[in-house]
Amino acid sequence: MSIFSSLGTSIAVLGAALAAILSGMGSAKGVGLVGQAGAGVITEDPTKFGKVLILQILPGTQGLYGFLALNRMGVIGSGFEPLSIEKGLMMFAACMPIAIVGYFSAIAQGKTAAAGVSIIAKKPDQNGKAITMAAMVETYAVIALLVSI
Repeated sequence: MSIFSSLGTSIAVLGAALAAILSGMGSAKGVGLVGQAGAGVITEDPTKFGKVLILQILPGTQGLYGFLALNRMGVIGSGFEPLSIEKGLMMFAACMPIAIVGYFSAIAQGKTAAAGVSIIAKKPDQNGKAITMAAMVETYAVIALLVSI
């Protein structure tokens, strides 16, 4: 068994790991931003917790998308077969859209959702607009996920 017999597999696993790690990091940052903004609103009016929580959940989805890319490769569970270098590079490249777009879109979505918290603070009946604005950022993460899959 040569070093090259596992190199393709290692490259593919690296791509899948980056998809999960980078999109997860972006989600953590985005969720944290909304949590910081929401804490002030909830301090003033605890009844708005549910509306703020919905906005806080939104940037967390990109982290799940990265995990889905990892799962789609079959790295989790049994049945993962050794890959050639060419196949490993292709899988690595396929993971990069959700890794990179997932990272940046989760942060952008967190910023948008954090701004939406101010809508909830002043006009709680308009929370659908805040959710819609934050959800629009999600579109690009979904496109990246589809490209990766």
